[in-house]
Amino acid sequence: MVTTVATQLAKIRKEREALEKREKALMARTHDKALAKIVQLARDAGLTASDIAKALGGGKPAKAKATRATGKSSGPRGKVAPKYRNPAQPEQTWTGRGKAPVWVQALKTAGTLDSALIK
Repeated sequence: MVTTVATQLAKIRKEREALEKREKALMARTHDKALAKIVQLARDAGLTASDIAKALGGGKPAKAKATRATGKSSGPRGKVAPKYRNPAQPEQTWTGRGKAPVWVQALKTAGTLDSALIK
């Protein structure tokens, strides 16, 4: 008897489906046992379903405020004084934060960025 690729694939798919059913049944039994233990522990401790939901994050999550190393809450930061001034066009300044402007990059390349420091 000659088996074709199609029949072999069909057989493999059927075996895979049978294995998936066995896996789901095994997982269901395992989950049922674990849930029974959890429910018993919750009852013994006097916990309600809402207590458990809150602990799992089922309720509205509280907004956690990020803090800096100084302990201040993060939020909009104030303006920062400029640190560098373009020698060719003094009205152009840069704080030293964020992406460097083209004129700063040119000064860095030339090795003369210190000459643009605002004193």
